[in-house]
Amino acid sequence: MASTHPSLPQGHLPTLSAGNAPPTVLNESTSRRHTAYAWSQQRKWTLLTVVAFCQISMNFNAAIYSNAVSPLNTAFGIGNARLGMTAFLIPYAVGCELWAPWSEEVGRWPVMQASLALTNISLLICVFTKTFGGIIAGRVLGGLSSAGGSVTMGMVADMFDKDEQQFAVLWASLFSCLGAVLGGIAGGPVQEFLDWRWNFGIQLILGVATQLLHLLVAKESRATILLDRVAKRQRNMGNDVYGPNETQSRKERFNPKKIGLTILRPFQMLVTEPIVLFLSLLSGFADALIFSFFESYDNVFEQWSFTPTKISLVLIALAGAYTIGYFTFFPVVTRHNARRSKGEHLAPEARLKPLLYHVVLLPIGLLICAFVATGPPLHWAGVVIASILVGIANFAIYYVTIDYMVAAYGPYSASACGGNGFMRDFLAGMCALYTGPMYHNLGIRNAYLVLFGLAVLLCFPVYVFYVKGPEIRAKSKFARRLAEEDEARGNNRDGTQGDGQQAIELMMRPTVSRKTQAV
Repeated sequence: MASTHPSLPQGHLPTLSAGNAPPTVLNESTSRRHTAYAWSQQRKWTLLTVVAFCQISMNFNAAIYSNAVSPLNTAFGIGNARLGMTAFLIPYAVGCELWAPWSEEVGRWPVMQASLALTNISLLICVFTKTFGGIIAGRVLGGLSSAGGSVTMGMVADMFDKDEQQFAVLWASLFSCLGAVLGGIAGGPVQEFLDWRWNFGIQLILGVATQLLHLLVAKESRATILLDRVAKRQRNMGNDVYGPNETQSRKERFNPKKIGLTILRPFQMLVTEPIVLFLSLLSGFADALIFSFFESYDNVFEQWSFTPTKISLVLIALAGAYTIGYFTFFPVVTRHNARRSKGEHLAPEARLKPLLYHVVLLPIGLLICAFVATGPPLHWAGVVIASILVGIANFAIYYVTIDYMVAAYGPYSASACGGNGFMRDFLAGMCALYTGPMYHNLGIRNAYLVLFGLAVLLCFPVYVFYVKGPEIRAKSKFARRLAEEDEARGNNRDGTQGDGQQAIELMMRPTVSRKTQAV
């Protein structure tokens, strides 16, 4: 019998008549074949690579601006053009939290298209403005418009099971890190040979190309959106089938209180959870170091008479460092997968173990810089070698801190990782305010020694959490709630999601078990 309800308003299932079977409501568990989990590997990795290019474009915009600071100061007769870095990165930190809930309700594809379009509009403002105030306005809009890693990692979670996500997350993490470095590499020649407007013009060209690539190649991956489409086709064929979003009214789906709690929870966890706070501070400090390199390399390499183009070429070593860091995790992921395939359950702290060895490269690299970045007769290659160590450490910190938070907080990990992402962008934005004065007032060696001391302090909690992590998590209300829910499910590994940001919370959700191991 044909359905008499082909297109009911959302949130209103048909009233059953006597003898009628209840309508079918699709969900991810029973309709997996209709979700992105069932896509071919080629289709998954094609979308993942397209989204990685989106991440490159956004982080490219953040970094290349550092090469516009001096030309803007000259063009507008000012001395504070570096504020444009802060004007982008701090709104970027907030924007990532604002975009994520909407990508869950309306879909990843339209949210990413809206983000890219608004970002490109912000660049048009910067290209054609005649005032520095217009530059700041464009940068603020661009930062708020950048969806960032929240939506990117959401797409990873849409396509890959928790036990097969690590390689995909590594790929996305690599491109996220590379975006900023590529901006720095491109910025030098633009600064040296082109007008300052081309700094934004290059960003716009890349942004438009990225949006067209996403428009033509990317597909929707959010499971609830895909199931709604399947349900609509089924009703057109005469079947009483409804998607998960169709069982809720728009008021229920777009509840302001729910969205507000989702946005605020990362900040709550930053304040109340020691693991989130200290690992986010470490991650943010490492990312801020990279942006401080963009600011400080002028002071460092001018001692060897480097031009802006030559300074940009030095950053190729940093891109190589990220690539090296990426490949160092291949044996780690392979080993974890092999142990899980044997039925072994790993404690969250097992995911911290690689960082015990990587994180020391951060203070070591800074200490080397303190003694080799003082100019001739020492060779500039020493600074490059030190930056490689810092780059490897930064990539490892970015990936492992997220991975550990996912394991430690389960369905609350999206908020924990949201706090991590906020701290990275916020501290990177703040570094534009202190880097120049610090190197000018303290000198190059003393500035690096200060950073070395901070790095030692911020790296120490990694070892504390590796040893004392279970005890610390036992005192966390979020971790306790996770353990209680896991026990109530009978240690069911396919537990439900409890966080508004699905972006990262599905990544390899671990089992809490009496047989957990941390080695």
